[in-house]
Amino acid sequence: MSKRRARYNYKRSGKGGSLRQWWSWWRTPIFVLLLAGVWWLTRTSERPGEWVTMGQSFGVCGERGRPHACVSDGDTVTLGYGNQARRIRLTGFDTPEMDGACPAESAQARLAQLALRDWLNKGVFEWSGGAEPNYDKYGRELRSVRRVQPDGSVEDLAEVMIDAKLAEGDGPWESRDWCG
Repeated sequence: MSKRRARYNYKRSGKGGSLRQWWSWWRTPIFVLLLAGVWWLTRTSERPGEWVTMGQSFGVCGERGRPHACVSDGDTVTLGYGNQARRIRLTGFDTPEMDGACPAESAQARLAQLALRDWLNKGVFEWSGGAEPNYDKYGRELRSVRRVQPDGSVEDLAEVMIDAKLAEGDGPWESRDWCG
């Protein structure tokens, strides 16, 4: 058998092979894994540069003649109706619960709800996340909210709610006693 023929059989037998053979077998799985990794990173990371402008008017959820957009509580809004409704948890702050542990917490929650409605209805605002925001364990969209002022300054909703003593920031939030 000639040397040329022997070399060919050696490479075909799998007893060493070449980089070219290895690449031909593994390029597709490697390419698929790379694409999946890129897709996962872009899907799960918050895109701080993607702000969506909103000019919607908000009411209070549960009121008669509820509008398409309403404020559920001091840190959650709802867009739409029924199964098509989108619940959005506004991030950076936490407000008291509407069905609080005491009457004082419920009263504070109602004040936070009305303050949020009034802030949202002051004019155009923006929220983060673009078309594909992150979600919490309850299926709510997670979005930061801000308003760009005519002078170019930015008013952050979380800071407004915290400064008004209607919310707390810097979790964990289970520690706040709204009844005290």
